[in-house]
Amino acid sequence: MPRAVYVLALGVFAMVTSEFAVAGLMPQLAEGLDATVPQIGYLITAFSVAMSFGGPLLAVALLRTRPRAALMLLFAVFLVGNLLAATASGYPVMLAARVVSGVAAQAFFGISISLCAQLARPEIRGRAIAVLMNGLMLGTLLGLPLATVIGEHLGWRAAFWAVAVLTAAVALCTLAGVPDVDHAEGTGSLRDELGALRDRRLWRAFVTSTLIIGATFTLFSYVNPILTGLTGFSAGSVPLLLVAYGAATVVGNTVVGRLADRYALPVLATGLALNAVFLAGLALLAQFRVPAVGLLLGVGLVGVTMNPAMVSRVQRIGGSRPLVNTVHNSFITLGVILGSLLGGLAIDAFGLRAVLWLGAATAVAGLLSLLPDLPHRRRALPDRSPGARGNIPEGADAKMVETLTIGS
Repeated sequence: MPRAVYVLALGVFAMVTSEFAVAGLMPQLAEGLDATVPQIGYLITAFSVAMSFGGPLLAVALLRTRPRAALMLLFAVFLVGNLLAATASGYPVMLAARVVSGVAAQAFFGISISLCAQLARPEIRGRAIAVLMNGLMLGTLLGLPLATVIGEHLGWRAAFWAVAVLTAAVALCTLAGVPDVDHAEGTGSLRDELGALRDRRLWRAFVTSTLIIGATFTLFSYVNPILTGLTGFSAGSVPLLLVAYGAATVVGNTVVGRLADRYALPVLATGLALNAVFLAGLALLAQFRVPAVGLLLGVGLVGVTMNPAMVSRVQRIGGSRPLVNTVHNSFITLGVILGSLLGGLAIDAFGLRAVLWLGAATAVAGLLSLLPDLPHRRRALPDRSPGARGNIPEGADAKMVETLTIGS
């Protein structure tokens, strides 16, 4: 595995730590900014909206920029956003800070995924994407709890100052550890980039990714008030529970990364089915601590950990182009928007438990979105990732061909 992939994962870790910090600092932010918990949840929505709509535009603007230079520019924009958050004088300023940070984060994810696919050999690209996505999982395992602890003891501003310092440090690591390669493979004119988005199968995959993440974030966006308000844990216990949740995501991501190249669709179907069960179970049993923790860890195992399989499915159809990956990430982020926005509305109307039922229903919808692809026994899709010889090894028998087709 190229060392640069691990460096890129550090960048993802920094971005995700900032993105998720709001979820762990909701009570402090609500008090400090004179806002309600649902209003603080809308800060997650604002970050996600900026990622969904601003990220692709920024990625298009950087299409002809060498990848490392583009990453450094994005680090600079992201740093400005976090400095603005750390010094925010009120809710409107914090809202603007989250928008700036979100635009930079989305473009960073898209370019990093494309560069990761370029640096790794074709046969290990699924594993390389899993390593990159471990930056996301470690953001949950380490970044979010650390931000929460810092916020509880030193104030929420200190948490964003810490993210700013982390961003600057990771930018220096990227400058030293990521090779200054030419434009990411598959990058062409804007017409070529947009042409790759015409495949309807690609948009179907985008929708599934949105629903996977949406189901998970109905819980995750409000995990702090759910654990304290429904389950009865103290605020001091939440960081430890988030560490356990993050550990579950690391385990799940590693397993999915091993399977993503060959069994993407079966993995996605299994993950969605289990997530629906875990979220519905949590809605029923949230008041009991032991079952609630077990079900929370279950969501950690099968929620955001579907990312490598989601990316593998998209790249098999649309290749590793930066714009394809950025648009896919925008749809993933749209899931965060749905989870946080609709979750906030559900809480306002029906209370905390309603958000868990909403998550279970969203997971079922994601499973239904896979149905048009699951029964098909067609020829395997050609691997459009640059440098790949094809997705069926020479000499594969008919059974293996069918297996690879189902997993595409």
